[in-house]
Amino acid sequence: MGLIERCNELFKTSSLYEVLGITKQATEADIRRAYYKVSLKVHPDRAPDDELATEKFQVNSVGKVYVVLSDAEQKAVYDEQGIVDEETDILSQDRCWEDYWRVLFPQITIQDIIDFEKKYKGTDEERQDILQLYVQYKGDMDMIMQCVLCGSAEDEPRISSIIQDAADKERQEAEQMQKEMGLGDEDDSLAKMIKLKQSSRDKQFNSFLSDLEAKYAPKGKSKKGKK
Repeated sequence: MGLIERCNELFKTSSLYEVLGITKQATEADIRRAYYKVSLKVHPDRAPDDELATEKFQVNSVGKVYVVLSDAEQKAVYDEQGIVDEETDILSQDRCWEDYWRVLFPQITIQDIIDFEKKYKGTDEERQDILQLYVQYKGDMDMIMQCVLCGSAEDEPRISSIIQDAADKERQEAEQMQKEMGLGDEDDSLAKMIKLKQSSRDKQFNSFLSDLEAKYAPKGKSKKGKK
């Protein structure tokens, strides 16, 4: 199974950018931070035994997505043709993607992840991430809960409340803009308005992530030729 097909199976999207929660305009640093954030969600050390196989598939797929989007040639091919060259060395070689993650973030510990969760939950960044998932999965709470960062079953009422609060807050504005922007029903208006605001979200990153990257990320290493 190819990477795009695998992403569609695991993440319900064939867009490599949506897997990482970024846009085509994302910078190299944006892509790296997004890879780090998404990989926290699927880190196999945090998975129950009955979910370990799925988590490992996700780790492998997210690692490959990062490699494609962080490699200029691969990214150009994907952007222009919507395909991934599975035969290139960086994807076809027998690589342990858990080890690859560790090469990029060599000293991140489970405690670091726990600390990140504490800092992340309840922030505006978390709220914006949840609203992005609402748009991406068209309100499907099962998919939102599967993909939300640092989320568990116990968080579902809180996450549902965040979405409802956003809907209540945006509805009046959406109605006012409806004629001007040519939008449809209220739910459609909400989704489109949230999408319009995502460009500002792309510029906002949790300070904890930046601190960890500055502290742990290896400097000056080439992306190509790593085994």
